[in-house]
Amino acid sequence: MNTYVREPVNAFTHLGGAVLAFIALLAMLVKVSVKMPSFAAITAVILFGIGMMVLYMASAVYHSVVASERVIYFFRKLDHSMIFILIAGTYAPFCLITLSSANGLLLFCLVYATAICGIVFKMFWFNCPRWLSTGIYLLMGWLIVLFFAPLAENLSTGGILFLILGGIFYTIGGFIYGAKPKWLEFKYMGHHEIFHVFVLLGSLAHFLSVYCYVI
Repeated sequence: MNTYVREPVNAFTHLGGAVLAFIALLAMLVKVSVKMPSFAAITAVILFGIGMMVLYMASAVYHSVVASERVIYFFRKLDHSMIFILIAGTYAPFCLITLSSANGLLLFCLVYATAICGIVFKMFWFNCPRWLSTGIYLLMGWLIVLFFAPLAENLSTGGILFLILGGIFYTIGGFIYGAKPKWLEFKYMGHHEIFHVFVLLGSLAHFLSVYCYVI
């Protein structure tokens, strides 16, 4: 264990993610303020940007902190709970800007209600089977397929492709996290570090979908 940073690779990859998320938030705010300065659009990109930032900051702190098991356990709970905030935040631009209708509002309320329930679930049964928690994250992430038809009517092919690509990256990362494959263990990179990389790639793909095609 590192004296100052408990898991350096995991900590610094997601600390970098937090910095990039902040830059992404600023870029989205500038663009949306010029192109579509509505309350819904600004709220949507803020929720998306903050969702990325809090997830990556919580993850960076959890993997950095050198403390008692009780403190580490608290930050681990926070880290896992923020995944729900990231997923819900990612939905916001597609719900409030792309759909911007009854369908969008319904999906928005559905994902945020699911996020709240998911956080409560993790608080009370944090040590549930890994496949169960991973499955909940993935199911929440792919709820968008229920609204794919109206989404495809309002979002260009490029936006759809980046949206799907992001989902694929997150899904691959989720399977790596859930399965913990031994063949992905290297000297400085293990399955968890590789999982972090796929999470970053998922966020990047979804950012490109939002920045280039939604706003």
